[in-house]
Amino acid sequence: MTRIYFNDVVTRDGFQIEPNFIPTDDKVKLVDELSQCGFAKIEVTSFTSPKAIPMLRDAEEVMGRIQRMPGVEYTVLVPNLRGAERAFESRADEFNLVMSTSETHNLANLRMTREKSFAGLAEVIRYVDGRTPINVSLSTAFGCPMEGDVPQSVVEDFIRRFTALGVRGVTICDTTGMAHPAQVASMANDLQKQFSELQLTFHFHNTRGMGLANVLAAVQSGIIRFDGSLGGLGGCPYAPGASGNISSEDTIHMLDAMGYDTGMNIPKLIELARELPLIVGHPVPGQVAKAGSTSQLHPAPAYVAELR
Repeated sequence: MTRIYFNDVVTRDGFQIEPNFIPTDDKVKLVDELSQCGFAKIEVTSFTSPKAIPMLRDAEEVMGRIQRMPGVEYTVLVPNLRGAERAFESRADEFNLVMSTSETHNLANLRMTREKSFAGLAEVIRYVDGRTPINVSLSTAFGCPMEGDVPQSVVEDFIRRFTALGVRGVTICDTTGMAHPAQVASMANDLQKQFSELQLTFHFHNTRGMGLANVLAAVQSGIIRFDGSLGGLGGCPYAPGASGNISSEDTIHMLDAMGYDTGMNIPKLIELARELPLIVGHPVPGQVAKAGSTSQLHPAPAYVAELR
């Protein structure tokens, strides 16, 4: 059965919009525990300006303190040239660059046009010069809450331009949960034909309840790399109505139940998800942590026997 690879983004994408600062010790401990679960990648933090995202102002310390597990890539978000300079000192295994395929969302999120974003990221890629693998995440690739449909040709054009600059991978992001399975299958099939040399990752949100259905559509179309967030935590602060990412444990549990090889320690992952509300101070959306794995059967309550 096909092997599926996961990148957990909870300590970056998940934590960045939390209102109360999460202590550095908690971040380091969580990354170390996620490292033991079987993830291919963990997006640890972001080298964005501390003024822009105070939650991640401890990026250097977190990266300096985590225990690196062989076989796990520790990736960081890099917004610009200054961020890349800081990230080099952190010894990250991958730099993740981000821009939107929607002009309106890019202006709201990054305060610049798409072309200016592309020029800035191209500068980062030239500066890195192959010393660290680069992934580019393209936001709102399945639709924009402000503009509506984003033509697939626009997404493909940006992928083509970044491929020409030598990036290793591209993540196709459903930033506000607008994708549906038929659209996902079409996009997945087309992109794999055109960009077979790239590491293609799909990133879904569960805003409209279609997150796991979209993962399944992508897997059945041949995609083997996905982002997820422990507990389903996270969301985009610059996109109206954008709720959390797909839950890592819910997604991995589903695929494992279907017979896919995820290489994951699901019991440990579920236990981590159960601890997450204590870290962030509120409930999280994930379902499997609340209900338990389907392999963890419980005796039927007495009243069930009486009803029979």
